[in-house]
Amino acid sequence: MGSRKCGGCLSCLLIPLALWSIIVNILLYFPNGQTSYASSNKLTNYVWYFEGICFSGVMMLIVATVLLVLENNKNYKCCQSENCSKKYVTLLSIIFSSLGIAFSGYCLVISALGLIQGPYCLTLDGWEYAFEGTAGRFLTDSSIWIQCLEPAHVVEWNIILFSILITLSGLQVIICLIRVAMQLSKMLCGSYSVIIQPGII
Repeated sequence: MGSRKCGGCLSCLLIPLALWSIIVNILLYFPNGQTSYASSNKLTNYVWYFEGICFSGVMMLIVATVLLVLENNKNYKCCQSENCSKKYVTLLSIIFSSLGIAFSGYCLVISALGLIQGPYCLTLDGWEYAFEGTAGRFLTDSSIWIQCLEPAHVVEWNIILFSILITLSGLQVIICLIRVAMQLSKMLCGSYSVIIQPGII
């Protein structure tokens, strides 16, 4: 009973994390609230991977919904034995939690790459990735951020939003890993016994 409540709470946490991921990813398309850069395709290429909108957002909402249904549907039966049904539900929970790890992990990796690459911005040499060759060292040296002339404050904009995406997707990965560990412990540690009881033979 306690593990079901804990699993349900963890699944519920995925929903606000997914919604925030969608919002943060959308904001990346509008530096300083301006739409002209998105319409003219003058944004970092990692924004177009839809990591926060699709994978850490919509797909995670689907995963969270399925996990909540599995946790709350106590009377679900897929076979004659109640023990068999519980193991089937546990297996489904492991599968969808693993999918959650894959989706949020994708967002985590793409966001990290976007953060390290730096923004696509206007410099004295034209539109380019001004910090692409710095291997992320520009993140700790704010004195060189002035190389990006346009959009204004785009470096700070990208750093903050990509960092938030990394945090949100990282939390999703941790939650899904905990869920997988909980469900595996149920299967491997005897919560759903597969041993034939004496006297049944």
